[in-house]
Amino acid sequence: MSQVGVERSLGKLVTDESFRVRFFRDPAGARVSAGIALSRCELDALARLPVAALAACSACLDARIRRLPLDEDGQPT
Repeated sequence: MSQVGVERSLGKLVTDESFRVRFFRDPAGARVSAGIALSRCELDALARLPVAALAACSACLDARIRRLPLDEDGQPT
């Protein structure tokens, strides 16, 4: 197991809305495209996190430490 991979994933899930959407559509694909090493167990545990809780946590963060949400073409939403 990789604590670094879990922490990096959690950080991206909270601060990067586009990654969060991609991750919950295709956890394995999003992990690979982000270059994050996770075991199957870690990936499964992260995929079971409540999306609403991650979004609520993100909403509490200062906008300066969140990524600008982008659409599929990389344009701001």
